[in-house]
Amino acid sequence: MLPVSNSILLVEDEPVLILTLEELLLDEGCRVQIAQNGTDAINALEAGESFDVLVTDIRLPHVNGWEIARRARELLPDLPVIYMSGDSTADHGANGVSCSVMLSKPFALDNFLQVVTAAMPGAR
Repeated sequence: MLPVSNSILLVEDEPVLILTLEELLLDEGCRVQIAQNGTDAINALEAGESFDVLVTDIRLPHVNGWEIARRARELLPDLPVIYMSGDSTADHGANGVSCSVMLSKPFALDNFLQVVTAAMPGAR
């Protein structure tokens, strides 16, 4: 189980995946804020909310995941970033922020939890 009260910003535009990942993280005791597009994600970050991990899809409405992560790191330089993508994994080296992780869709839910757990403060 993940440490209770870890806060995750989950940025995803596929409703079924949002519900699945949110339920999984809530069951692990995490607090989850959902953003269904890049603009909402950046607004949440700029509002000064504290997050322990950013999990973001790459292809999103308005602002893509690469841009979200770059803005997140401007505001929170040590924020762990986990990207999810079905077609942009090859671009991670060129576009991803340093020390980030890429999960290729589709992925196993236990693999997702392992990656999120490893990114949590105290696990690094």
